Amino acid sequence: MTEQKQELKINNSLTGEKEVFKPLNDGFVGLYVCGPTVYSHVHLGNCRTFISFDMVYRYLVHLGYKVRYVRNITDAGHLENDAEEGEDKIAKKARLEQLEPMEVVQQYTLNFHEILDRFNNKPPNIEPTATGHIIEQIEMVKAIMEKGLAYESNGSVYFDVEKYNENGDYGILSKRKIEDLISGTRSLDGQDEKRSPLDFALWKNAKPEHIMKWPSPWGVGFPGWHLECSAMSTKYLGEQFDIHGGGMDLKFPHHECEIAQGTAATGKKPVRYWMHANMLTLNGKKMSKSTGNTLLPEELFSGNNEVIGKAYHPIVVRFFMMQAHYASTLDFSAEALDAAQKGFTRLMDAVEKLENLPVSDTSSANVDGLISNCYNAMNDDFNTPILIAHLFDAAKLIQQVSNGKATLTKSDKEKLSESINAFVFDILGLKAISSNNNEDESLETVMELVLEMRNKARANKDWDTADAIRDKLAEAKITVKDSKEGATWSKD
Repeated sequence: MTEQKQELKINNSLTGEKEVFKPLNDGFVGLYVCGPTVYSHVHLGNCRTFISFDMVYRYLVHLGYKVRYVRNITDAGHLENDAEEGEDKIAKKARLEQLEPMEVVQQYTLNFHEILDRFNNKPPNIEPTATGHIIEQIEMVKAIMEKGLAYESNGSVYFDVEKYNENGDYGILSKRKIEDLISGTRSLDGQDEKRSPLDFALWKNAKPEHIMKWPSPWGVGFPGWHLECSAMSTKYLGEQFDIHGGGMDLKFPHHECEIAQGTAATGKKPVRYWMHANMLTLNGKKMSKSTGNTLLPEELFSGNNEVIGKAYHPIVVRFFMMQAHYASTLDFSAEALDAAQKGFTRLMDAVEKLENLPVSDTSSANVDGLISNCYNAMNDDFNTPILIAHLFDAAKLIQQVSNGKATLTKSDKEKLSESINAFVFDILGLKAISSNNNEDESLETVMELVLEMRNKARANKDWDTADAIRDKLAEAKITVKDSKEGATWSKD
């Protein structure tokens, strides 16, 4: 795998260029990904980011690197507008649902883990929480203040962006100029505390009604949102590490502020390669709660939604996401998901046939070239759609050998089998899903009978029986969806 290591290129958001990947420490990779704020259900856009970096993690491990993958949990109850104004997000949810804030945190953290598990994501090596690292965040604030790059105001501490930019480069990641940022900044509550509208909170003084707060040298308060990632990445990956990932929406201001904070605290640029996963759209439009054009993973898995209206297995959804490059936009639609489902079935059928393929004295195909094409795709900034195109080339070859229209030697068959299984399962993170086994066929038969009984009850206006059947099926995690074409069902 050494040769593949040397060829890996990453499109670095910091420079805007595709660069040969050279870790700071030979054989070891530090990978940090911004995790969720746990006050609501994880949405599909989040899932795409975490699935993308799960793939990155898997490929780096496949290449033989020892990877320390750190993904944080934001549970400190930051304010609604980047820690500057508004209500504490977690406290607001706790108030509305009459729960303790940490009950909210636990509930949505468990939901987050469950969803990613269904997508077959590997867990990170370390999953630190913001509330578990208050001391580290306070110490980082102290270090920045000692450099003269932050100041205290009414119990809050703000990062001095203009002072930093005398020798620094605030805006380097998002390619924004500080003059333009200042002229475009709107007035905020508490603005009189700050020397410049660009200055951001490292530590906020807590109002009496604020629930999540801690003692500090500047009074009782809570850390700024941007600070937590800097403190935790530094603790577990060092003052400088290799890859920092997250959604495109975090590039500014969150990641921009991380660069400034880390540089101010240590005098070193904290990250070598910045990577950003792009956004999702739904039926060609931006996802939005206000317009109803939104979809939760659970709704997609169950089919219980008005937007797509059909159930899809989490692994099929993962495969669909892998068919677009992580840095490009991706549109969810029933047509696209149906196509992905067919492609996934075709690929899995080919993998299943691999083991029993006949062997010959000669090979009619260039297996080494096919495998090399797969690596070339992944080494080109983790280009999974190109990889999948080559895997379909392999599927075509497997079908031809199975039909006697192509030949493979025993050695080539073994190489092809090892590589295809590695790319499909270890790197793309797919797995076989049982859709045609005896158990599923039996369930299909039973469900046909059950739905027929329910349809008769509805036809006879026996709504109690029809609802009772639906509710009992729901307890068994089987969702029934009624439409003009008739009832359909899906297993969660």
